[in-house]
Amino acid sequence: MLKIIEKPTDGKIEPTLDEIARRGARMMLAQALEAEAGAYLDQHRKVRDEDGHALVVRNGTARPRKVTVGSGTIEVEAPRVHDRRDGEKFTSKILPPYMRRSPKVNEVLPLLYLRGLSTGDFREALPALLGADASGLSPSAITRLIGQWETEYENFRHRDLSESEYVYIWVDGVHFRIRLEDDRLCTLVVMGVRRDGKKELIAVEDGYRESEESWNTVLRGLRDRGMPAPMLAIGDGALGFWKAARNVWPEAKGQRCWVHRLANVLDKLPKRLQARAKRMLNEIMNAETRKDAKSEIGRFDEEFGAKYPKAVASLRRDEESLLSFYDFPAEHWQHIRSTNAIESSFATVRLRTRVTKGAGTRSRALTMAFKLLAMAEKRWRRVNKPELVTLVADRVKFVDGVQQSRGRKEAA
Repeated sequence: MLKIIEKPTDGKIEPTLDEIARRGARMMLAQALEAEAGAYLDQHRKVRDEDGHALVVRNGTARPRKVTVGSGTIEVEAPRVHDRRDGEKFTSKILPPYMRRSPKVNEVLPLLYLRGLSTGDFREALPALLGADASGLSPSAITRLIGQWETEYENFRHRDLSESEYVYIWVDGVHFRIRLEDDRLCTLVVMGVRRDGKKELIAVEDGYRESEESWNTVLRGLRDRGMPAPMLAIGDGALGFWKAARNVWPEAKGQRCWVHRLANVLDKLPKRLQARAKRMLNEIMNAETRKDAKSEIGRFDEEFGAKYPKAVASLRRDEESLLSFYDFPAEHWQHIRSTNAIESSFATVRLRTRVTKGAGTRSRALTMAFKLLAMAEKRWRRVNKPELVTLVADRVKFVDGVQQSRGRKEAA
């Protein structure tokens, strides 16, 4: 029978909520391990040698070991099974050999570190979270994890993209402070939507002030690894990306980010007019048709053009690219009118860099950005009506968000 190691306690002291949770975890783990070993014995009960002796038998219990789970650190003696058949061995799937902490607890270290906890703070934080006996959790573990993340990042940067087709992509450049270097890091990020409507992280690269040459390097790298041109690229007005996109993917359409453009236009108006101007700009962005949007732009011009020509010029700059979304399904408009997909995901990256006063080196900052975005990717939801993404990929024509033609496969 599996033994549960209990520490002697003073009967006069009521157990705490944490102690009750640990006792419950010990009991449930004991029962699960016992049931697992019993099932293995039952499965092979009829296996006998020439003399009729069982080849699979119980063999006592293993030495006590501490295991850290979500409720804290518990000590157990796992059951042992002796399987005398050649090449066969009983191994617990619940508590494999040498396991000292559950997979969920393994996720605590990168989560805490990436959210801003420094390695020096782990010595105080972990005992408070998981008990004084928490095993295998130390600042040195973070050093090993960072090395693993750097390897993951390098594999990510050089992976094959020939089987990947991204219909929409978002691009942005995000700046970070580097503690041990004078220059700020400009991280160039590319996210995309696959045919099935799922969002994926495509690239996280070092850039120089979002320059054309930096974006050329990123886009050429994606193309050379097999990534075809997207149907639509969404980004702000930074000229570097758009010049590079014309060189590498001239067939891709461009959509300027409305959030950035609204901020730029409002910045050129006095504060007393910004509320009214913002309402008018939102009416343009949310117009039902391209014609209605152009009409609203005309109204904005009449309202502000005489006294604030710079604001109107900012709105009319790349006007057609601001309205590219009308050539795609209306169900996707809220996703493709802005770069919010990247901006919201980078909120956690900025939070960590504020807490830690910036990464120490450029390579460390890129690794942290990649890992945080990779973790955020697990929570990204698909675009609305994901089945329409396939129609876009098949070059179905949409006018003002409404389908006008059949796709290539349907026409065939």
